[in-house]
Order: sequence, then C-alpha cells, then structure tokens
Amino acid sequence: MVQRATAAIVILSSLIAYVSINSLIRAVNPSAFIWSYEDNDEAHWVASSRSWFDRKACRWLGLCGTAHYRPVRPRFGQRKLVAETPSSEDSNITSWRSFWSNGGNDSDTMWDEVERSRREIPDYVLQYAPLVHLFSAEQFWPGDIAEHLYHTTPMLNYTPIRSQQDHLTLQDLDQLNQFQEGRYVFLTSNDNVEDRPRWMGGEKNIPESPEDGDAVQSWAEWDGRIDGDIPGDTPDERAKWYDVSRPLQNGKDDMMPDELGYLQPEDLDDERFRDELRKRYSGEPIQIEKTGGHSDAPAVLVVIDKGNGIVDAFWFYFYSFNLGNVVLNVRFGNHVGDWEHCLVRFHHGKPKALFFSAHSAGEAYSYEAVEKIGERPVIYSALGTHAMYATPGIHDYVLPWGLLHDKTDRGPLWDPLLNSHSYTYDYDNDTLLASTLSPNSPTEWFYFNGHWGDKFYPLGDHRQYRFAGQYHYVNGPLGPRFKHLNRRKVCQGPDEDPCVIKNYIRERKRAKRWVNTDPESYI
Repeated sequence: MVQRATAAIVILSSLIAYVSINSLIRAVNPSAFIWSYEDNDEAHWVASSRSWFDRKACRWLGLCGTAHYRPVRPRFGQRKLVAETPSSEDSNITSWRSFWSNGGNDSDTMWDEVERSRREIPDYVLQYAPLVHLFSAEQFWPGDIAEHLYHTTPMLNYTPIRSQQDHLTLQDLDQLNQFQEGRYVFLTSNDNVEDRPRWMGGEKNIPESPEDGDAVQSWAEWDGRIDGDIPGDTPDERAKWYDVSRPLQNGKDDMMPDELGYLQPEDLDDERFRDELRKRYSGEPIQIEKTGGHSDAPAVLVVIDKGNGIVDAFWFYFYSFNLGNVVLNVRFGNHVGDWEHCLVRFHHGKPKALFFSAHSAGEAYSYEAVEKIGERPVIYSALGTHAMYATPGIHDYVLPWGLLHDKTDRGPLWDPLLNSHSYTYDYDNDTLLASTLSPNSPTEWFYFNGHWGDKFYPLGDHRQYRFAGQYHYVNGPLGPRFKHLNRRKVCQGPDEDPCVIKNYIRERKRAKRWVNTDPESYI
C-alpha cells in the first residue's frame, strides 16, 4: 500500500514539474519550442481545434489531437484495391502528359553551336546513371509531376487561389510566385489523402519487367571497399574535386585529410571490420534476376558544370505521397509530394563520389564503394519515405535502439534513364535549359517557389495529431531548385560542415524478404 502511494506521489509530482517547467519555458522563451517549420503557426494551429480539452492538453502537456490517433494498419488509408475500378481520370492522361513535350522552347534545329554546347549532356553522365531498387511492398510508387498538378489546387496557406478546374501545368506553374513570391503557396490535393486515390499511389508507374534475357551481375566491388585502396584517391587528387570553391595552387593543396572527407582510423574500426568482410565476401558478383525496367513516371536530370573539370549530375525522383515512419505504433511525417535525389560528381569525365538523400540529410560514398550493375551505381529506395541508401536492409536513424528506421530491399529495379527529362543549369544566372536530349521539356515548373503538397493540417482536422513535437502530417516539400544545387561539396548540408565520403559500406541488418502471394500483404 505504501509503495503504491509513493509511486502515485512520484508520478503526480513529475507531472506537475513537467507542466510547470514546460509553461515557464514557453512564457519566457516561446521560440524554444519551434523545432520545425510547422511550429511557426503554433498559436493558430492549436486554436483550430474545437475541443477545449484538446487545446489545453496540447498547450500544457504537448499531447495534441489524441482523439484523432489511430493505430497503424497494415495498409495506409481506406481504399480497397480489389474492389476498385478505373476512374474517369485515366481519360485525361493525354492532356497532362502533353505538357511534358510542349515546353515552348525554340526548335533545336535553330540552335547554333554555342547554344547547343550550353544544352549538351556529357555522355559520361548517362554512362554512369544510377539505377534504383524500389521497395517490393511499396504503397506509393514514383509519380509524374505533370499528373500531380492535375490533381492539386494551389492554395495560399489554406486559401484557394485558383479553381480546381483551372489546372496549372508545367508550363505556367511559376505564375504562382506572384502570390507572396510563392513561398506560402501549397499544391494541395483535391482528394482526401487517406482515401489513397489511384494517382497518389502510382501503381501504374511500377517499373516494367524487362524482356527475358540473361541475368545481369551486380558487382559489389568488395575489395575496393575493404582495403580503401582506390586508384588515384590521394589527398592531392581528391582536393581537385572535393570542394569546388578551393582550386589548387600549383597542383597542391594544404588541406588536411579530415578536411577532404576521409574517415579517421578510429572511425573505421579498421582491421576487425575489414577482416570480417574478407571472410564474408570473395569478390563474387551478386546475381540480379532482372535489369532495370521502364516506369511511366519520368525522372528529372539537372547537370551543372562547376568549372575546373567538375560536373555535378543531380537525379531527381518524385513521388506524390510520402508515408512517414512509425515509432511505438505511432506514425509521423506524412506529406503530399516527395522529392528525393542522388548526386553524381564527375571530375574530367570520371565519377568520383555520390550523395544519396535521406530525409533532411544523407550519405556520401566514393564511386568505387557503391554497388553497381555494370558501371552504373545502384540505389535502394526506402519503404514509404523513399529515402535513398546504398544497401538493402534496415537503416536506423535519429532515435536509438532502432525505434526509428527505414527499410530497403531488392524490389523492382527502376532505370530512370529510360524515361527522363534532362536539363543543364547555370546557377550563377539561375538559368535552366532543356537539354539536347529532351529539347521540348518545359522549364517554368522549376522556378515555382512554393511547396509540392498540402500545408500541414490544422489540429482541428481529424487526420492530424502531434506527439513529442512530431506531426502526423507535415508540409509538402520545396522543389529541386531548393536542394542546394550550388553546393561546393557533394553533401547536402552546409558547405562549412565536413562532408565525409565513405570508401566502404557496412552491411545493414537484413529486411525480411517479401513474397508477393497476397496483393494486400504489407511489411
């Protein structure tokens, strides 16, 4: 009895202390609780709830929208795939697809040699174009931004600024910048996302299986990863391309190895880790059953010449919905619209390093380190979030003990090169040009300053909740123009931060292999 009373007193005292400290900090320094872009609208967001208890619990306890919480289900949303019939939207496919091929550019036959040179994509960019393994049990496959526009309405915050029937296209999307410079414009879904409309799921964009043929071998290049013995990867050579703002003086550079993105010996756990890999891998190729397939969803290639022989090739992949990850059976971070990217950095035509975007960060690897099919790097796209990784398996991030993680596997292999729109970009002059490979591709969409999805839903919306400062639904993302295209190093973060380029890849925990025996199954 005494123990129970003591426990009750401790719990009650802790609750009182938590509420008191929380309230004091909020009163003294309100900005201390602004952890994300969404928090800037805190007062209006909380006030949107009609429930007095909900508003008070949100302000005092940080538990917002608890009545809206629903346990995570095997499949997101309510749509029943088996019973569904194709909708009339399919009849409009021709209308939105046509905007990809009618960009209003001058005919390529009118370009002189100077103009052509500004628009040419070097052959080596295509030679080393990445392939992408999508997750086998994915629910939200690659999307087409032209189709995405057809199913969204631009809103200034939560206020529509055009009719649902007045569709913007890839050729006039930049007109939205006239509304507060576009930064508060959100391309908002015309459908309830929890109904999982067909266009958002993108099942029709699952990469097609290629024609039958011999199996293609994926060479893991384990010897290069283990020994770190990459030909020509000396500090003097790396200094030529590692940071585009530091040209060499007399062929030399005074940067230390840690300033050039090399891992330190203590980070490598060298001999024990390398010996383990030597035993496990013998340099034999991994057998891939299929080569990359064609998807109806186009990728976007943006190539930037950064001088001194350095060329950055950005591959952008779009999805109409991002399904957030789950922590303790609570899902956070859903949003409409999702831009992911891979960067391949070249120096005098040779691939040197790659960057794979993952959430707000990512990882960089030397070209020799990553898995390849032939000469082409292989990327693994995570279930739901589409974060990009170098290996299949389980990828922990942010939280300890694997509470928050992504999953990747060898699902459908997507070859974006089979359907892509390519551009060259002059960052200094902010000039995007359709390349000679796709001369009619529109450019106006690139200059849209707003968000490619909904603004995060009010607390009063039955779909929204917030626990531990994390929202169930967050804002849609900004477009490729805001992905740090002018970066000096290959990493996406601030140029002042070190950009570690790994020469090896640690094996991840294996994800459970998915067998497609039931179309409703989901891992």
